[in-house]
Order: sequence, then structure tokens, then C-alpha cells
Amino acid sequence: MILYGLKTCDTCRKAMKVLDTATFRDVRTDGVPVPLLSRALEQFGADLVNRRSTTWRGLTPEQRAQPAQALLQEHPSLMKRPLIVQGDEMWLGWGGEVQTALSGRG
Repeated sequence: MILYGLKTCDTCRKAMKVLDTATFRDVRTDGVPVPLLSRALEQFGADLVNRRSTTWRGLTPEQRAQPAQALLQEHPSLMKRPLIVQGDEMWLGWGGEVQTALSGRG
């Protein structure tokens, strides 16, 4: 299991405490592999872009109009976190539904 997030993100830290055997990848330093990013965009669509983030608020209207994949490759911290991947399965965020789905998989 791989958890993609930010080491400074409280939500990612909470997820890592529960998923203690998961491998953590910081999206700022390690990025997200392009094929995985494409799959995540297919599955989660616009929900993958965190439009409430400080990074989003700092973008110009022209930048915000770019395709989601280009935006996330250029600004990985725009991705909603965490993105959790295990084999062909993916989960986004750390809400109750995701926690229930992953309980016992840690």
C-alpha cells in the first residue's frame, strides 16, 4: 500500500498512524507517477484537485483553466490528500468511508 500526500498534512499523518505499514510518498518531493495520476483522474475526476487549498487560491485564472493533469503535475500540492493506492484499488481522502474500507489493511 502506498499513501501519496504531504508530510506536513495533518490528515496524511492521521492516515499513516492507522496504515502504519503503508509506504509514504511526499508528492512535493517524489511526485505521483503519470500513469497513476491518469488513473486517479479517471476514477475521481475533478475531486482530485483541492480547490480549497492555499495553492489553488494563489493561481491565476489562466492557470486554473489548465487541464487537471497538467495542473497536478506542475503543482502536486493541489492534489486532494491522501491518495491511497493498493494494487488496482485507490481511495481519496481520509473520511469515514475510506477509513472503514481500509480498516484492517494497515
